[in-house]
Amino acid sequence: MRILGIAGYSGSGKTTLVTKLIPALIERGLTVSTIKHAHHAFDVDTPGKDSYEHRKAGATEVLVSSAQRWALMHEHRGAAEPGLDELLDRLAPVDLVLVEGWKFGDHPKLEVFRQSVGKPMLAPDDKQVVAIATDLQELPDLAIPRLDIDDVDAIADFVVEYAKV
Repeated sequence: MRILGIAGYSGSGKTTLVTKLIPALIERGLTVSTIKHAHHAFDVDTPGKDSYEHRKAGATEVLVSSAQRWALMHEHRGAAEPGLDELLDRLAPVDLVLVEGWKFGDHPKLEVFRQSVGKPMLAPDDKQVVAIATDLQELPDLAIPRLDIDDVDAIADFVVEYAKV
C-alpha cells in the first residue's frame, strides 16, 4: 500500500480536499482508504447503545457488525497512542491510503496551504512535503509542485503519478 499524507493547519481545507479526492481517485480505478488523526477526544458510538455500554463496561475492543458494515473500536485504557505504522497495519490492503493529520510525521505529504489561515507553510521545514495544494499563485523558493487547491482533477492526477499506483 502506498500512503500520502494530506497535511496542513486547521481550517486550510484538508477534509474538503480529501472528500473531493476520494471519488476522483476511485474514478481512476484506485481503491482508497483513509486514516484521520484527531487531536481531541472523540466518540464514534452513541450512549445507550449496546456497543457503547460494552466499551463503557471496560472492554478493550468492541466490534460491531451488520449486513452493511463493521466497525472496530479499541480503547487505549491508559496505553500510548499507536503510531501511524501500527494503524496502517490494521487496514485491509488498498492501492492508496490518504492520511489526514500527522502533519509532522515522517511520511510523504501533500500540504494544503491557505495564507488566510495565518499559519506558516510546512514545506520549507519538512522535506517530506512533495507538493502544495494552495490558493497562492507562486511558491516562495520551493522546488516542489504547486497545485491549484480548486483543481481536484489536477491534484488527483498528481497523486496517482506520485504514488505510482
